[in-house]
Amino acid sequence: MTAPTPLDALAEEAVGVLAAEDPLEDALEGCPETVGRLADPSWQAQSELAARAATLADRAAAAPVTDAVEEVTRAVVAQQARAVADRLGTRLVEHTVADYQTSPLGRLLGSLPAVRPVGEEQERGHLERLAAVPGYLAKAAERHREGLRAGRLPVAGRVRTATDRLDAYLADPAGDPLRAVPLSARHHAERDRLIDERVRPAFAAYREALHTDLAPHGRPPERPGLCHLPDGEEHYATLARVHTTTDRSPKELHDTGVELLAHLEAEYGPAGAQAFGGTPSAGEIRERLRTDARLRWSGAPELLAAARTAIGRAELAAHRRFGRLPAVPCALDGTEAPGAPLAWYMPAAPDGSRPGTYHANTARATERSRVLAEATAFHEAVPGHHVQLSLAQELTGLPRLRRVAWINAYIEGWGLYAERLADEMGLYSGPVARLGMLAMDSLRAARLVVDTGLHHFGWSRDQAVAYLREHTVLAEAEVQNETDRYIEWPGQALSYMTGRLEIQRLRTRAARRLGPAFDIRAFHDLVLGSGALPLDVLDQVVERWTAKTG
Repeated sequence: MTAPTPLDALAEEAVGVLAAEDPLEDALEGCPETVGRLADPSWQAQSELAARAATLADRAAAAPVTDAVEEVTRAVVAQQARAVADRLGTRLVEHTVADYQTSPLGRLLGSLPAVRPVGEEQERGHLERLAAVPGYLAKAAERHREGLRAGRLPVAGRVRTATDRLDAYLADPAGDPLRAVPLSARHHAERDRLIDERVRPAFAAYREALHTDLAPHGRPPERPGLCHLPDGEEHYATLARVHTTTDRSPKELHDTGVELLAHLEAEYGPAGAQAFGGTPSAGEIRERLRTDARLRWSGAPELLAAARTAIGRAELAAHRRFGRLPAVPCALDGTEAPGAPLAWYMPAAPDGSRPGTYHANTARATERSRVLAEATAFHEAVPGHHVQLSLAQELTGLPRLRRVAWINAYIEGWGLYAERLADEMGLYSGPVARLGMLAMDSLRAARLVVDTGLHHFGWSRDQAVAYLREHTVLAEAEVQNETDRYIEWPGQALSYMTGRLEIQRLRTRAARRLGPAFDIRAFHDLVLGSGALPLDVLDQVVERWTAKTG
């Protein structure tokens, strides 16, 4: 067995930094550093962690390497550490109160109920986490108050959303989602005691802090973007860099989205004519996809059956485009999650206790369009995130960081690339499903425009909503949810299309240089064979492979 190197030690230190930033991060579930822990949202703790991360990034950048593999590891360590420092430096916790993934409320009521402890140590760790909830929420409330004093005000509508969610949570003690975490019988009583005596009162106190301290000072819907807050433009530029792993400016990203939408308009006509007949315009096609009641689900069973069929079809065909595929198939779960996205993927637990799972949102199923279902399944499951993240978890001979690093532009870029790859593989069941692929492209292009519009150009919430209505096929409820997501998770929406365009560019460059020697299976194995990478590092990996292959 090869002895650990100093660079391996830096990579392990980076895992510890990521775990300290967010012990509930899906990719870290089951890691020893996360057991029994919640994040510390206090400014002192976050500033100390940011300084630790920045120092680690500098140490990694200066570390010597002996080969190309170590060079990639060094770059991943430096990027991951710098990203932690940058994220914490933007102080988002001070004014983020309702987002399903990034707010204190969302992390606790969204992620904590999904934890599946295995063994005595993890079960006791879960109880320790429950016991830590009051302290976590008290510190989060204090950070919100610090934000108010510094002029970093939350958006009033998001405060109302948070208090409404807490009201619904507090009104149903028996249905508390934290009771659904499976524990052995000997821990049930302690879990319920903690929930009743400590956790729920802490949520009630947090709800009161939001209502009393924050609600009267919330920003109006005309000013939801970071550019309306102190240092907001600088913070947004930082987050754009973190989420895209590029130096492209918000204006460049905005303009790219506008140009892509113009190109997509030309694709709608032929696909729409095939699906519906006639010569409908792109706008008419989107309106029909959005409003035609015949294109909605009859209920949750039909929604889940369609997802199962699409994933199964993709699994059967995947060997034609991949040399390596995950050892364990993708699981499917129907999840009633109002306010959450159409679907999402949760990676397998590192200890094998839970398979990688595609979660299809069955909330208000009869109001949801079937048009986006197949593209979403291919993005989240196969050949998308399930293939990508499962293969990363199976990597051997590399530091653990390379298996768990979460780099949005790479991960979400691959998911979006997978939607178009599915079309190349003939996976879409018909022209309506292909229109769903175009609609998802339009959504990701529109995200470039709307996210930068809100946070760089100062758009109002209504402007963002109107743009999504015009350029996407999202139902009204989803337009509202998407807009609120961009407001409280600035920059993340930029990662999808930025990453997809880069993967496509690298593929085109390699195919042009290699000619008949280009092997799509080898290219995909290469792109997925190193774990998540910053886009500039992925460029170097593909460039090195192309030179060697040619």
